Amino acid sequence: MKRREFLKKTGLLVSYGILSSTSLKSGETKKTNIVYILADDLGYGELGVYGQKIIKTPNIDKLAKEGKVFTNHYSGAPVCAPSRCVLLTGLHSGHSYIRGNDEWTERGDVWDFSAASENIHLEGQRPISADTVTIGKLLQQSGYKTACIGKWGLGPEYSEGSPNKQGFDLFFGYNCQRQAHTYYPKHLWKNNKKIHLKNKLIEPGTPLKKGSDPNDPKSYENFTLNEYSPDLMSREALNFLEENRSNPFFLYYATPLPHLPLQAPKKLVEKYRNIIGDEKPYSGKYYFPCQYPRATYAAMISYLDTDVGKIIKKLKDIGVFENTLIIFTSDNGPTYTGGADTEFFNSGGIFGEKYGRGKGFLHEGGIRVPMIASWQGKIKPGTSTDHISAFYDVLPTLCDVAGKKIPKISDGISFLPTLLNRGKQQNHQSLYWEFPSYGGQQAVRMGKWKGIRKNIFKGNKKIELYDLSKDPSETYDVSQKNKEIVKKISIIMDKEHIPAKLKKFKFKQLGDK
Repeated sequence: MKRREFLKKTGLLVSYGILSSTSLKSGETKKTNIVYILADDLGYGELGVYGQKIIKTPNIDKLAKEGKVFTNHYSGAPVCAPSRCVLLTGLHSGHSYIRGNDEWTERGDVWDFSAASENIHLEGQRPISADTVTIGKLLQQSGYKTACIGKWGLGPEYSEGSPNKQGFDLFFGYNCQRQAHTYYPKHLWKNNKKIHLKNKLIEPGTPLKKGSDPNDPKSYENFTLNEYSPDLMSREALNFLEENRSNPFFLYYATPLPHLPLQAPKKLVEKYRNIIGDEKPYSGKYYFPCQYPRATYAAMISYLDTDVGKIIKKLKDIGVFENTLIIFTSDNGPTYTGGADTEFFNSGGIFGEKYGRGKGFLHEGGIRVPMIASWQGKIKPGTSTDHISAFYDVLPTLCDVAGKKIPKISDGISFLPTLLNRGKQQNHQSLYWEFPSYGGQQAVRMGKWKGIRKNIFKGNKKIELYDLSKDPSETYDVSQKNKEIVKKISIIMDKEHIPAKLKKFKFKQLGDK
């Protein structure tokens, strides 16, 4: 059945724009605005609505109360850059160009933070190609003003992968993921211009001065400077919304929060010190030292929650809230290092957050992420869904919202019917991931079943199998009792894996040449 016929039959076709337009005068329509908020390393269990008990997230919880909560949504990968590539291109990690974090090291010592701060040719990650189809480009073609504010990670400013060349009229923030390893950077980018900030250069990994007292707040003065990057990003986002109140807009708000290092406004840290109590300082073996690591991590998530509240307030103030789809999610699961102590917060919820279970791994804690969608008058308030979806479904969904034809190459399926609780929702027969790091991994979600192959680089081909309906924490491998299911998953892994174009992401053990 052709797409238009399917939409008409299921009741989703309204003119052509689906349910993406708000009636104005006779014959006129206004496209639906889209705000997509992407947190960085936020775990499934770090929001109140998903069960968090310590960290307060009233604005995000209210967004959930006024919208729909997804309980079976997955990121594109278990780390930053590949997850964002999957999101923006609608291609899963067996087909996408960027399949892992690639620092493009042939340019020189890209990990020399000081040198990279001065030399733009050492900034940024491996770029996506000029002909890449992205959400930004598709929405631009549909008449949207587009902005990416926050963290990019898919190509430096001077490359074909820069955000301005990938469909975003405005970019503001960290182009380079490594430069985002401080919240008090010397510079950020606004389009193709470096914006110099009133911060001195403190390289990530800088320890406390020798002989400093770790219990003295003065020992940490180097790690709280003048201009806090989330403040600047929030301001740019609100300005973008204000300036485009009369235009259809797409705001991709890719906040760096709560990714390490541990740095947050003192007032919020003090709030959580009163809640959490005494704690041991973090020495800063990785990232920066922090006197109150648990309180600071909680404060970073609270800051993110406040940011969400500001965006919602601005949408209401400029009179476009009712015509705006808001989606909130995270790029992957919670970290296991850098003083965050995610075990203390149970950041992965029932899926876990320890090394091997959270960020960097294809277990549920690494890729199952919170997702909340709000669209006043369209999405029924206070609802939830167990619809199984992934980042590569976002591109076709937003195309549907904007009335844009979905590219044939997309691996995704629009979840607009689930958002609206209207029409027939098409479902994936399976979801697929691969990740050429942390030993080499593949994973498949097929209904209630989850198959994982780990340590591929060591020659392992065995598939672990878990029944998520009974064992969501993936504790009991039931592969021996369900060999036919394992065989089906093995076939899917073979089918969905296409050898990567980049040598770094190839699996020689799977026959890649």
